[in-house]
Amino acid sequence: MGHQDENVQLFGQCKVCIVCSKDLSLDSAQQLASTLEEHGGEPVVYEYPADFPDLAQFSHIMSTTIDFPEFDAANDALIPVVKPQWMLASLSKKKLANPRQYSPDPRLFLNDVVVTCGDIPEGDKDAIIGGVLAKGGLYHPRVTQMCTHLVDLTIGSDKAQLVKARNFPVKIVLPHWFDDCLKLGRRIDERPYMLPDPEILRAAPDLPIRSAENRDIVGASTPEPSTLPTPITSPVKSNLKVFQGKVVMLSPDLGIGSHLQKTIAGLIKDGGGEVTSDVSKATTLICRYREGFAYRMASRLSKDVGNLSWLYHLMTYNTWTSPYRRLLHYPVPRTPIPGFEKYKISLSNYVGEARAYLENLISATGAECTKTLRQQNTHLVTAHDSSEKCLAARDWGLEVVNHLWLEESYAKWKEMPVSDPRYTHFPRRTNLGEVVGQTRLDRSSLESLFFASEETPSAPTVPKKAPQHKGQNATASKALSTTEVDDTTLSDTTNATPRVGKSKKATLHTPARSRLAPDEKENETPSSTSSRKSKEAATARLHEIAPDIALYEKEKKRVGGVIYGGRRVTDEDRVTLNGSKKRPSMEAQTESDEEDTAETKKQKKSKPPISIHLLITGYQKWVGNMKKEDADKRQLRELGIMVVQDARKCSHLAAPSVLRTPKFVNALAYGPVIVQVEFIEQCLKKNELLNPNDFLLNDKDAEKRFGLTLEQSKSNAKKNKNKLLQGYHIYCVETIRGGFEAFKSIVDANGGECNLFRGRVSYQSKREESDDESEDEEHSNRKEIYLLSSIATEHQKLWPRFRQLVHNMGKTPRIVRVDWLLDMAMSQELREAEEYELDEEMTEQAEE
Repeated sequence: MGHQDENVQLFGQCKVCIVCSKDLSLDSAQQLASTLEEHGGEPVVYEYPADFPDLAQFSHIMSTTIDFPEFDAANDALIPVVKPQWMLASLSKKKLANPRQYSPDPRLFLNDVVVTCGDIPEGDKDAIIGGVLAKGGLYHPRVTQMCTHLVDLTIGSDKAQLVKARNFPVKIVLPHWFDDCLKLGRRIDERPYMLPDPEILRAAPDLPIRSAENRDIVGASTPEPSTLPTPITSPVKSNLKVFQGKVVMLSPDLGIGSHLQKTIAGLIKDGGGEVTSDVSKATTLICRYREGFAYRMASRLSKDVGNLSWLYHLMTYNTWTSPYRRLLHYPVPRTPIPGFEKYKISLSNYVGEARAYLENLISATGAECTKTLRQQNTHLVTAHDSSEKCLAARDWGLEVVNHLWLEESYAKWKEMPVSDPRYTHFPRRTNLGEVVGQTRLDRSSLESLFFASEETPSAPTVPKKAPQHKGQNATASKALSTTEVDDTTLSDTTNATPRVGKSKKATLHTPARSRLAPDEKENETPSSTSSRKSKEAATARLHEIAPDIALYEKEKKRVGGVIYGGRRVTDEDRVTLNGSKKRPSMEAQTESDEEDTAETKKQKKSKPPISIHLLITGYQKWVGNMKKEDADKRQLRELGIMVVQDARKCSHLAAPSVLRTPKFVNALAYGPVIVQVEFIEQCLKKNELLNPNDFLLNDKDAEKRFGLTLEQSKSNAKKNKNKLLQGYHIYCVETIRGGFEAFKSIVDANGGECNLFRGRVSYQSKREESDDESEDEEHSNRKEIYLLSSIATEHQKLWPRFRQLVHNMGKTPRIVRVDWLLDMAMSQELREAEEYELDEEMTEQAEE
């Protein structure tokens, strides 16, 4: 029993915020939450555009992407951001997995790689394993289905033959692929490096290199878009949810006409947002240049600052993305990067949107972009170096570099040395256009150069996201600590890794280094130290910007209001501040906030034991109202009712009537107590755990319609013990109505085997263990193999192939309607397939 308790409490010290995104639906997030809770964790599900909960309370953030508003803030507070796989890995290991290997951060560009090594030299092997682990990947000593890549020199090695024999989905690549990825700090396409016939070994030097499609810069190739976007999700304006709760300020420096301004404002309002001309009320500022009072104030207060291109990107994809993520989604400077004004740069071997993006980027650096290459040029930026332009450039003594030099110089706003080997590395058969647009802006460089407080020009700290509607004091509890990851430095191991976990060694790339206390321990645990340091930094940060806030308030009251761009210190009519009365009160507020947080953590009370694991289906009151759902679930948990998403774990099922939803049908296999949804409402209303037997579901009409009684189904399920379909081999056409996954889950819940039919049929006899299962043998109809289908023409085309394959195996093919499976699963009784069978004659009759 002790072992079980230990497993149940695996996440006992974890409070996890699960972030919904386009790759992680609300339903999936709730399933993850349910599993976490069962093992002692405390989950909170967050869906944009709701306000992000206070970060300080979480031990982990779970997300499939780093594109959520508080990612940078979480990184700065040393709160690990992990993919859902982290939870599954922790459960299988029965201990918390290393969060770094499950980070969604693209800087850990090998985090989806599980590598194993074949017959390669020991030195190469160590270098590859070290590089993969440093960039977020995993190493496995043996070939397993978990492996994604096998590094080998020949297809004849033992491991390569094993991959072929077992048909594992493993890519067999030369060591050169890892070498090139690590040199560039980007993950490039494996195809030119794959055995048995790698292109890099056989291609003639003059063979053209294919250009690759690039998804990273779609909608981000210019800082000044000329046309309004068309949303890809839906043409209906009202579907825009990305602006809900946002207050957007459109800066006068955008230079857009009143008609376009009204159109944009209309779209923002239709999407639930507001438009303002007052930067203190805004949550989001859209401007063209990195200058002026509004830009500096919004940046110092950690509001979202982006340009028109970024705003259009939000409208197009209806999903929040950070304006730092793509270089040209952020306002551009008016002045060149120091030194770039004298450069003439030409491009070679980049095509399509990647080329347009780099042309605009060159203009933004302040250099001149030339269409043709001449001896007057200073640089050639090229995607590979096997072209006549490259030969000519080298003959003329020009600098030949890849686009990373350009991107990283722009991101840091200083000229990066062309002597860095990363900028002159060109993998043999790769067009580097495929990794254009992956560089992010460097926030610490932006702050120190463009919006540092006048009092502290070096600006060692980085402002953290703060909920703007809560006023100035909210900034104190939400400001950033002094450490900020440097996205792009490191020469041989390329991109710096983000700080998740305990080590602080990789975090000191910014001017914050000078602020580190001499006695600070390098490996102190983040939960205690970082939150304290964050708050200390926050107070200091607020004191830095308090004069600006006070000045802004005074400027608003004066005749003429706030001038765009602000008044300089030397302006005669500038308002000055007398004294600093605001500071003590803010300090006091910060201290009391800190005490409150400590109190709350102390008071985390233990929850009552779980007496009901409740699966819910068809409950309308939570649809589209996540806040109510979360609050209700918390209240139910306080009453001893745990809401679960998995039928296997439910003791009770709540539904408005007898339904054919996957949850309802799956649950029947486990024989739960079935109650009306009224049970949930009454428990919530009375705030007590009521007797579920007083709310049993009674739906005689549906029972008659489906030919079953719930009582009998429950009784049958107890006898069947999830073995109703044991020995049944059921296939499913791919485009089945309701979806393959739903039917597979029903078959699995009842002990059968379900696969997609893609023109192949395999058959293994599973159980040969015991003799006393002869009764099961009789019921299992092992001589028949089933295909769930409809009479649609596209499905009928598959029937002859299915019949032929099953006959070849000496079995009987049965092509049936899905009702056959549903009726059995709901009644928990076997049904003959004949009355559900489909054949070509039915179609002819239907057509007649």
